Amino acid sequence: MIVRYALSVIFAVLITFTLFWGMQYLIATGNNPLEGKIEGRRVEIGEVRQAQDVEQTIRKPDKPEDADTPPDTPDLDMDTNVDNVNTGIEIGMAPVAAEVSVGGTGGFAASDGDYLPIVKVAPIYPRRAQERGLSGYVIVEFTVTKAGTVVDAKVIESTNSVFNRAAIKAALKFKYKPKVVDGQPIDVAGVLHKITFEMEDK
Repeated sequence: MIVRYALSVIFAVLITFTLFWGMQYLIATGNNPLEGKIEGRRVEIGEVRQAQDVEQTIRKPDKPEDADTPPDTPDLDMDTNVDNVNTGIEIGMAPVAAEVSVGGTGGFAASDGDYLPIVKVAPIYPRRAQERGLSGYVIVEFTVTKAGTVVDAKVIESTNSVFNRAAIKAALKFKYKPKVVDGQPIDVAGVLHKITFEMEDK
């Protein structure tokens, strides 16, 4: 036990002497490891920019090369009974009783008068019907307002539903001279109009 204790003391003295000698050597030679320049990477911390908004442009698809060009709107012959359009689309008025009062100096009387068509728009021939070579007609019922516009258009009879939408859209664009009773324009409901769709003979 005494021998082990003596060896430990001797070993500790040797280590202490070695460290002391090493420090004296470094001080004497001027080689201080702590005086060297410490180099490292530079790290910059800045504000993170928010992502810019992405503007998305939606473009309409190019028109197919084989797409048929809609027929031009023809000049319409205004007739109180039947109006025919010689462009493959026939537009006619369904039988409607109409009486027009004529004043003594010519023209329509300001007091009373039935409604009269002023503007009729030819419907666009449905593309599906063109591709299938379909023809037919649609009878539309609507109300002519006191302002001369068309409202409440609906299909009464149709040979093929493919024509219904085109007929309704065309009827809603019609313009009329409103019916006048006792000097005041009034609405007229139940007006019937027949629109005929026919393919041109090639």
